Amino acid sequence: MPSRIPRRTFLTGLAGGAVALSTDPARAAALPEPRREDGSLFSTPPMVWAPRADGADILWAVSRLARGRVEIREPGGRVRVVAEDRYGFTPQSPQLMRVRLDGLQPGTEYEWRAVADAIDGAGGREETPWKHLRTLDPATSRSHFVVWNDTHEHHETIQRLQQVTPSADFLLWNGDTCNDWHEEEWLVPTLMAPAGLDISEGHPLLLTLGNHDIRGKYGFRLPEHVGFPGDRPYYAFRNGPVAIIGLNTGEDKPDDHPSFHGRVASQRLREEQAEWLERTIIRPEFANAPFRIVFCHIPLRWLDEPEVVDYAGGGYDHYARSSRDLWHDALVRWGAQVVISGHTHRTQSIPASAAFPYAQITGGGPRLEQATWMEAEADDAALTITVRRLETGEIASQDRFPRLT
Repeated sequence: MPSRIPRRTFLTGLAGGAVALSTDPARAAALPEPRREDGSLFSTPPMVWAPRADGADILWAVSRLARGRVEIREPGGRVRVVAEDRYGFTPQSPQLMRVRLDGLQPGTEYEWRAVADAIDGAGGREETPWKHLRTLDPATSRSHFVVWNDTHEHHETIQRLQQVTPSADFLLWNGDTCNDWHEEEWLVPTLMAPAGLDISEGHPLLLTLGNHDIRGKYGFRLPEHVGFPGDRPYYAFRNGPVAIIGLNTGEDKPDDHPSFHGRVASQRLREEQAEWLERTIIRPEFANAPFRIVFCHIPLRWLDEPEVVDYAGGGYDHYARSSRDLWHDALVRWGAQVVISGHTHRTQSIPASAAFPYAQITGGGPRLEQATWMEAEADDAALTITVRRLETGEIASQDRFPRLT
């Protein structure tokens, strides 16, 4: 018989010792890769990434060489098995498993579970309990989603965020999931079991990358551990009346800064996104959207914007000037209403102006006294974005945007 993994037992096993992350920003000790003492195939819970109208990506870590698949129970009760990759293999790996779900119906509730079969050694099969996934719906009249910023591996903050975050269409993790990737072993516990949790439960997960997310000698391995719609670190989609564009602002210093050791190429990616933006904003589902939001980790506007930054003396970009120079005109032509960012570890709402017709909202921070979470709700009349302080629950800011069309 296949073994089943009770959720409480599974996540408790993950959260104890093996997955415990330091809440010290300096991260004095290396973080071991999560391992189950009982020899389980599943090293992390399977998480739902990159929700779309027609599917999502399911990712999890395994403890040894295994095959993986996802079983989907459709509304009528039929069970479909997804067990193939883009290259004609069944999904298999000694460490990371990814199964892409396609061909689902928009705005539809599905049940699913992940299954792993050991290839080597004693063999065996394990399956998770049945879980729920609701696909996004571009045609619905309402939208509800939540946003986290700048968690930086702080366990207590992530645990509290998960406790207060309601079920929603999706959760957008808006950058700086980590401090850096100087050790390869930090990737799995930080991204695939943050604080020992499945943070995609109740709100499938989208990611925009922050500057810390691409920092360190193993930053190049991050894409293996997460999912993006379209498999690029920027994307656009409709969720009901809201059109969403997620952008990648890259690092907060020039690519040739000596601290990067030649590892980043953010400027070319910014230019690529500028070209992509020109094509995206004229697509009917975006050009005619009633509400229009941009997500990017480093804000495109800030309270003070110095012309010169002393990078050699420890300075860094408080706002993404190089990104804004490339993207601003397209965002104005599109009619972007608001840019939602993190990076500053400060809650701030900057209203639109003649020079910058889009508002800028920031929030988040790794420590409880800084941390916030955002909730956005849109209906036929308006889009409301509320920023709440995690520690007290009080409203830090609230902005309302009228329907455009």
